[in-house]
Amino acid sequence: QVQLVESGGGLVQAGGSLRLSCAVSGSIFSINAMGWYRQAPGKQRELVAVITSGGSTDYADFVKGRFTISRDNAKNTVYLQMNSLKPEDTAVYYCNAGDYRGNYYYHGGSWGQGTQVTVSS
Repeated sequence: QVQLVESGGGLVQAGGSLRLSCAVSGSIFSINAMGWYRQAPGKQRELVAVITSGGSTDYADFVKGRFTISRDNAKNTVYLQMNSLKPEDTAVYYCNAGDYRGNYYYHGGSWGQGTQVTVSS
């Protein structure tokens, strides 16, 4: 299986930036794609961004132009650079190892503990 550990969250003012990290270990060579999700209190978990093993990326409309997903294979780490943060970005952010096929991301069964992002107005 794949083990995922998210970090980098914190408290930031609206308009600020954070960079989240996801350390990946385990069966890393079986990973087709990585996704970042977020879950706000009382809401369902939603997909934020995807990066494939080939380096292609895709984003949810609500973060497009503000967030950037990237990968450092040497460090087995996936990042989410979050700029121009808004209060509605407040959520617990999770990374996930899954598959991206035909413009759809299929999440895997392993999740990290998540990292809290809080954006104040």
